[in-house]
Amino acid sequence: MPKIDNAIIMAAGFGTRMRPLTYTTPKPLVEINGKPMIESVIEGLHKNDIYDITIVVGYLADKFKYLPRKYKQITLVTNPYYDKYNNISSLYVVRNQLKNTIILDGDQIINNSNILNKNFDSSEYAGSLINEWSDEWIMHTDKDGIVKECDRNGGDHGWRLYSLSKWTKSDSTKLRKYLEIEFEQKKQYDIYWDDVPMFKHFSEFQLKVQPINSNDIIEVDSIEQLKMLDSKYQTLR
Repeated sequence: MPKIDNAIIMAAGFGTRMRPLTYTTPKPLVEINGKPMIESVIEGLHKNDIYDITIVVGYLADKFKYLPRKYKQITLVTNPYYDKYNNISSLYVVRNQLKNTIILDGDQIINNSNILNKNFDSSEYAGSLINEWSDEWIMHTDKDGIVKECDRNGGDHGWRLYSLSKWTKSDSTKLRKYLEIEFEQKKQYDIYWDDVPMFKHFSEFQLKVQPINSNDIIEVDSIEQLKMLDSKYQTLR
C-alpha cells in the first residue's frame, strides 16, 4: 500500500468571486472564524504526518511568506504564469514534486482531517455521493469504485468531485508526462490541471473515488457563503 510522501497546495489564483476581500487578501488567506482557510489545510495534513508541503503561489504571493516561518517544511513556489493561464500552469511548475502525492486547493476548509490519511490504495479523487442537482464535476463509477466517466456540466446523481486527490508514484510519472505534453506541446493553457487525467488522457489512468461526506470539506465560492460561515462578514457588500 502506498503512503503519501508530500502535498501540493494550489494557492495562486485571483479569487475573483470573493471580491472585494480578495483585492487585498489572497483567497486562501481569507479568515473564517479566525483561521485562514489554507491553515486548516496545512494543519489537517500535519495531523496525518504529512509535513513536506509545496504551496504554489502567484497572486499577492508575498502575503504567504509567513507560512514557512509558522509551519515547518513548507516551500513556496511562484507560478510565473498565474495571471495569464489556468491552473494547469500551477501544477506544471511543480510537476517534478509529483511522487506519492496529495494535491488540494488552499481555498477550502478541512473539517475532517481523516480524509487526508496518508495511506491509500490507488490514485483517487475525493467525492461525495449526491442525489440532487449539482453544477460541479460529477464522477460515475462501476461497482468497484473505479471512475468510468466524469460529467463536467454537473448532474443529479453520482460522486461530486472535490479539489482533493491522491496520486501513486507511477501515476504521478504519467501525470507529469501528460502535463508537459498539454502545456509545452499543445499549448493548452486555459484548462484545469484535472482536465489532463480526467478528460485529455483518461484512458491512461484508472482513477477511483475516495468517498467523503459533503461536510468533510467546505469549498467557499462566494461572499454569501462566507457570510453564512462567519458572521463578521455580514456587513460585506
